[in-house]
Amino acid sequence: MLRLSRETSSSQRQMFKSNSMQNDIILEELLLKRSQQKKKISPVNYKKRLFVFTQRSLFYYDYDKEKKGNKKGTIDVRKIRCVETVNIEDETPVERQYPFQIVYKDGLLYVYGTNQDSRRQWLEALQKEIKNNSYLLNKYHPGFFTNGKFLCCNQSCKTAPGCAIWELYNSLHSPSNITERLPGNLKLNRPSLPPIPREAKSPLRIAVAEYDYRPQRKSDIPLIKNHKYYILVEKDPDWWRVRDADGNEGDAPRTHLRERFETANETRKDTGSRENDSAEEASLEDYEWFVGDITRARSEQLLLEKGKEGAFMLRKSSQAGKYTMSVLSLAVENKNGTVKHYHVHTDSDNKVYLAQNHCFASLPKLITYHQHNAAGILTRLRHPVSTKLKKVPSSAPLGNGLWELKRIDIVLLKELGSGQFGLVQLGKWKGEYDVAVKMIRESSMSEEEFLEEAQIMMKFSHPKLVRLYGVCTEKYPLYIVTEFMSNGCLLTYLKDHRKELQPFQLLEMCHDVCEAMEFLEHHQFIHRDLAARNCLVDSDLTVKVSDFGMTRYVLDDQYVSSVGTKFPVKWSAPEVLHYSNFSSKSDVWAFVAGTATDISSAPISD
Repeated sequence: MLRLSRETSSSQRQMFKSNSMQNDIILEELLLKRSQQKKKISPVNYKKRLFVFTQRSLFYYDYDKEKKGNKKGTIDVRKIRCVETVNIEDETPVERQYPFQIVYKDGLLYVYGTNQDSRRQWLEALQKEIKNNSYLLNKYHPGFFTNGKFLCCNQSCKTAPGCAIWELYNSLHSPSNITERLPGNLKLNRPSLPPIPREAKSPLRIAVAEYDYRPQRKSDIPLIKNHKYYILVEKDPDWWRVRDADGNEGDAPRTHLRERFETANETRKDTGSRENDSAEEASLEDYEWFVGDITRARSEQLLLEKGKEGAFMLRKSSQAGKYTMSVLSLAVENKNGTVKHYHVHTDSDNKVYLAQNHCFASLPKLITYHQHNAAGILTRLRHPVSTKLKKVPSSAPLGNGLWELKRIDIVLLKELGSGQFGLVQLGKWKGEYDVAVKMIRESSMSEEEFLEEAQIMMKFSHPKLVRLYGVCTEKYPLYIVTEFMSNGCLLTYLKDHRKELQPFQLLEMCHDVCEAMEFLEHHQFIHRDLAARNCLVDSDLTVKVSDFGMTRYVLDDQYVSSVGTKFPVKWSAPEVLHYSNFSSKSDVWAFVAGTATDISSAPISD
């Protein structure tokens, strides 16, 4: 029989007078309990109760003047569905530092252990007794339910499905045990029932190939356009480990695949019926309003730039597997409009909703409904905001694995900018993909110097560095073909959008540049010309570092330039000005004195 091992005063513990019940007691202790707020208007309060735990029930009693009072509540052990700790809130008093929760069929109870050992013993004892209970939860809420919502996921329904995996579920749950425990030694004379088959509603990670892919490494797997593959591991932002229909496994470029979400039941559907529902089962990537993994700050900036009532986008939430709808409304006091963010919730039937009375089987159906009816959100969804550009699949080099591209495949459209040594034009590769084409001015520099930048870019790949696609060197003028960044130079962008930019958006821009520079330093590269003019802004407002003409690879984090070498003076570190001595530290100086200053000094709107 498990007992609390530490000494406890008589004022904290009493035993039942009934000998039969006394023999049944597992734990007994005076604990702090939070009110269950069964009514919405009920206040939150905390009271000490005498908790008595037996094999069949958990009782709690009034306790005053060292005496057990009236019974205040009972929980049937067979109805308990989860017992787990709760994350403490900020500025929590000392007496409420060790909370745990008891989720049962009829409610949710928060209790506070007197110390860590007390909480541990209650958790272990309760979890031991509820093992193999019917309908244990595989997910729970690690945050408190406070002010009408869970702090962990903002769901407003107290019975909403959990948002975090309960790790003990597999060890406590027995699918074959579906009958409730019988009192005493009474046994069933008939064999136990087989496990109840449950519908598998959890999403399977499936991707469809958008392009053919021929393996270039031993670990790669060939892709056939429109064929289905199962995603096993995301090795990095550019490569996935996948399995084909024949069971073969290998690496495949992320940009050649389009993820599609299905349930296990959907994978068993007949192909004919799937064709009838093709619009429903299409990947979210096919929809203009889905922008994927962008931050709250960037979504707000994109919507404010759109500047239209009902501008909206669906993005991935910071909570894994969740989505957020961001909507702009101009019908409020703020002259620039107001952006609201709505979490997409899932009910017990696996239907999605923004407003609780309007649930749908899929995200496209939900959005179609709210395009015609606001129904509980700020405004009707009118104008989808997209970040999609037709970019070159970037996980594999162009030209069948070679960096050299065919000039005939590139059509120049318009000039994007020019400088001392050349100009940059917008181009189309094979009439389909947007690219930026950098070309040298005649006699402005040698071909070797011009191509040195491309050779450096070939050595690294990072989501916050502008990507090289290839070069054209067979005839003059030489081309360096890179990723096209639709919002152009960061310095110009800051000047053009100074009124809309908020401090947290500027901070994200600084963070993007820091990620890029951390990567360069880790791989022993010194940029030497870091400035806002050499950073570019993508369609989703991601900032990427570019212009690697002065970048150098070093062995000891130090580079001394030759006498007479030109370099930007304005934001150069003292050691650069005096000794031509460059390092990752001088890059940091340039970032703080130049790039970060340009960003932070952009006038901010009221």
